[in-house]
Amino acid sequence: MAKVVVEDIRKVFVHDEKEMIALDKVSFKAQKGEFAAIVGPSGCGKTTLLHIIDGLVKPTEGKVLIDDKPVTHPGQDRGLVFQEYSLFPWLTVKQNIAFSLEIGSHESESVMEKWIDVMGLQGFENSYPYMLSGGMKQRVAIARVLAYDPDTLLMDEPFGALDAQTRSLLQIHLLKIWSETKKTVLFVTHSIEEAVFLADKVIVLTARPAKVKGIFDIELARPRNEETKLSLDFVKMRREIWKVLREEVSG
Repeated sequence: MAKVVVEDIRKVFVHDEKEMIALDKVSFKAQKGEFAAIVGPSGCGKTTLLHIIDGLVKPTEGKVLIDDKPVTHPGQDRGLVFQEYSLFPWLTVKQNIAFSLEIGSHESESVMEKWIDVMGLQGFENSYPYMLSGGMKQRVAIARVLAYDPDTLLMDEPFGALDAQTRSLLQIHLLKIWSETKKTVLFVTHSIEEAVFLADKVIVLTARPAKVKGIFDIELARPRNEETKLSLDFVKMRREIWKVLREEVSG
């Protein structure tokens, strides 16, 4: 049984009595423990799709199933990491991570300590967001979601605003966490290279209204590192996906 089933999702927005179709019959599946990346042209509806899977937005038609149960609202079984850092500026690193936990319990203290350690935030526990770099802020945002241990992790281009070096380091860090936790991940990105490097499967969407144009299985060996990006298999897969996506980007 698939962990996540997206079935014939259609989303229509209405503004000033005019309809705008964002998603049109989008369907795919993600297996339990699978890392699936979603790529597509800018503005095609990737974020809207992720919000529908999370339960924040209701589809006009179609349905999302998680563990064979319909998604009707957000739930603790899903964790959404936004493109923006989405931290509370008046809370410290430790307090931001604790926000989704039962504050004050011994268990929450140990969970906070665990994710502070895993995300390399030692020494910054009492720092406020304005005191952190972009990469550090995103580490806190990811830690806050992982702290309540959702089965499915939804990530909306979490590294898009980072410099190349920080982005590369956090990609490696995310893969390490994923390999240890075996969570199901749906990862939205504009970068084909990032999608191929991280994922077991890449789902390519068309320009708006978005449809699934292709699904590619990524059969690169794991664990992956910077050398993976230099391999002929990596370059070949990136080129194949770009051929499909280029038609949509060039319009």
